[in-house]
Formats: sequence, C-alpha cells, structure tokens
Amino acid sequence: MRNPTRRAPKSVRPRRLGPGLVVAGALGLSLAAQADEGPTAAMMAPVAALAEYMRSPPPGRHPTMFAERSVTIVENFPPYLFVGPDAVPHWEAGFRAHLAAAKDSELKVEFGPPQDYSVTGKRVFFTLPTTWSGLSGGKRFVEHGAWSFVLVHVGAEWKVLGYGWGVSDAQLVAP
Repeated sequence: MRNPTRRAPKSVRPRRLGPGLVVAGALGLSLAAQADEGPTAAMMAPVAALAEYMRSPPPGRHPTMFAERSVTIVENFPPYLFVGPDAVPHWEAGFRAHLAAAKDSELKVEFGPPQDYSVTGKRVFFTLPTTWSGLSGGKRFVEHGAWSFVLVHVGAEWKVLGYGWGVSDAQLVAP
C-alpha cells in the first residue's frame, strides 16, 4: 500500500554531484543520477561510507556511519535481522563472517537514481536501486537489488538508523 505522505517519484535528471559523491566515485562507488528532490550529498555521505566499508572492511576498524542507538538492519545473511543495543556489532560480525564464507573480493557497488524519497522532521527515507559485483569464491557475480535507508539527522550529520537489503536478481557471469 502506498504511503500517502510519500512524494510521488519524479523524473530523474542528472545534476552536479557534491564533493562527497565525487570522493565516493573515487572509491569505486557511483551514483547514476539524483532527482531534484532526493537525498543531498550530506544524506548520501553515510550511505557511501557504508558501501565503502562493505566493499573492504578495514581490519580493526568498526563502522561509524550508524546512529548510536535504535538501529535496525535487515540483511541476507544470518541472523538476517539485527536490532537492539548490539545491532551494529552483531551486524559487523555477521557481515565479516559472510564475506569470509563466501570468499567475496573485488567488490564494487553502483547506485541507480534514488526512489521513494521522503523527509519527516529529522528522518529521511529513500531506496537506492543497487548493483553489487565482484568475485565470490573466485567466480564473477553481479547482484541487483534495492537498498532502502532510514537516516536520522544527528548534530551536523546524517547517520544510518536502519536499512534493508533485498536481492532482486543475482547471477554468475563468464570471466
């Protein structure tokens, strides 16, 4: 059921990307386009930081792009739902185990135009069509899906309060 407080999707026109997204591009991330009414560069900053963290989690460094409390994450690796005061450390441990078990490497991520953008107070919701690619167990893969975010404005920055990842298509590709 459509949420009546959400804005109807508008046609997407490319626009200049802010410096945070240029940096994200240099890190192997790309944003195909942004809608005129869509996430700002400041809103995309924690998303880009999360994607970069997931591309190659640095040893001994913990994710800092999440809110300090009330985080909820839905993922496609066990235990699938990460919620509560230890959501982020449990997600981090689960993600690192997932990468190791799948032997994922050379990960790249590309974002499509933001969809279903809505702001209420200090929270924002949007979905990014997302493509992950790389090697899994030495075999090339491409995985398409939707990455939905709820961000919260904390102080001078946006933090990830929650996200949900859903795969819509995954394939092994010839080398």
